[in-house]
Amino acid sequence: MSKEARRHEGEHPPQEGHEALDTAAIEQIQEMARSGEIEVPSGAEDIVAALRAALGERDDLMARFKTLAADFQNYQRRAAINEREARQGATAGVVQSVLPVMDHFDLALAQDLNRATAEQIAGGVRLIRAELMRVLEGYGVSLIEPKPGESFNPGEQQAMMQQPSVEIEPGHVVMVLGVGYRLGERVIRPAKVTVAAPSAEGESNADV
Repeated sequence: MSKEARRHEGEHPPQEGHEALDTAAIEQIQEMARSGEIEVPSGAEDIVAALRAALGERDDLMARFKTLAADFQNYQRRAAINEREARQGATAGVVQSVLPVMDHFDLALAQDLNRATAEQIAGGVRLIRAELMRVLEGYGVSLIEPKPGESFNPGEQQAMMQQPSVEIEPGHVVMVLGVGYRLGERVIRPAKVTVAAPSAEGESNADV
């Protein structure tokens, strides 16, 4: 580095040092203005009074900002706690509703299978299913149970396969492989069905 460059570098120290010095000086002046220690030159009384008023207003705004920030943090904590408690409460409600179903399972498993008939076992299974369905209905769940011969509805049914049928029109349900479930108006699981395939005669006419 040349002497000229070193001389210019010495004349212009880093800007960050100036900014730190200016900030400290400004804060010192502000504190003196607040405490009344600053000497007011003749004719500058209005300027100093305005400075004191501005500093007082700024301090008041900063205090209010800190209070609002603390209140917002407390609100966030309360909201998180309320959300967690609401989620736990909803889960507890579902568990409590399912517990009677578990009781039916326990009663069924406690039976002497050597004395129980097939009809009694099937009746116990039907009872447990009915109890579980009652619980689901309490939460707004309903069954999607298409009937054979109904028109295929892709919004509520899932076609697992097509099969020829003499009695069912093409594009209609032939067999239900599994019921579907709806929560309110929302389809949770579509019903699984087989759909009647187009007849060979229909395909021949379409090819003509």
